[in-house]
Amino acid sequence: VEPISIAVSDKFNEEHPNVEISVDGPGTGDGFELFCNGETDVNDASSKIKDEQIADCEEAGIEFIELQIGNDGIAVMTNEANEAVECLTMADIYALVGPESQGFDNWSDAQALATELGSTTELPDAPLDIVGPGEESGTFASFVELVIEEFNEDRGQEATTRPDYQSSPDDNVIIQGIQSSDTSFGWVGFAYAQQAEGVKVLEVDGGDGCVAPTPETIADNSYPVSRPLFIYINAAKAEENPALAAWVDFYLNDGISSVSEVGYVDLAEEDIEATRSLWDSRTTGAQ
Repeated sequence: VEPISIAVSDKFNEEHPNVEISVDGPGTGDGFELFCNGETDVNDASSKIKDEQIADCEEAGIEFIELQIGNDGIAVMTNEANEAVECLTMADIYALVGPESQGFDNWSDAQALATELGSTTELPDAPLDIVGPGEESGTFASFVELVIEEFNEDRGQEATTRPDYQSSPDDNVIIQGIQSSDTSFGWVGFAYAQQAEGVKVLEVDGGDGCVAPTPETIADNSYPVSRPLFIYINAAKAEENPALAAWVDFYLNDGISSVSEVGYVDLAEEDIEATRSLWDSRTTGAQ
């Protein structure tokens, strides 16, 4: 969400050059830690606030306003040189990077597990070099929720990925890792994948056939690894700081076009109107 908020803030400063705005990107999880400590006014989030984060905010006496501002897909990728893979099922992805996959260093090592989970994909006999987000990232949290949690509970596993892969909170570093290996595997937000060279964005089969991530398939949720994007506002700080309230007003109106301008997916008009209504009424709490 950071690129959206940067674009909105740049536009806002064109009209209000005397307002100082700092936008930083430690990742959704680290951001919530700062936010629930009262150290920031707003937290950008590429995954919905979790129960433990709500509890942290409540313990600190911080009420928040949850505002969905767009949609995104998580792009599952390999190197463009990897001609053996075009589409993966959710079972394939779990078998490659789920909690039961530690130590798999060849794509074919995941074959038995994927087949057991119902996949008919033939995974290649090729080195498996994985690079993806770490636990501090909202993309990591969304990936676990959308992919891993489809299987882990029934199999008596934790809701997490395998620990033995190269992780980074920086999507650009992840892209570079995928570019550096011909048979790599990784995942980043769709907006970053769109801009990357040397990578192949894979189709994903969630049970209804292979679907590529596009603005249209993300908006209608037919792409199986789609997610909402949020900003969380400290309600008390918005009440006491007119500049913060004006910034949120701008974000949800003149600034909302920044969502698609930086590569993410716009909300339907009725959905952005629902977000504006939550803000206008200062409705607090997770929705």
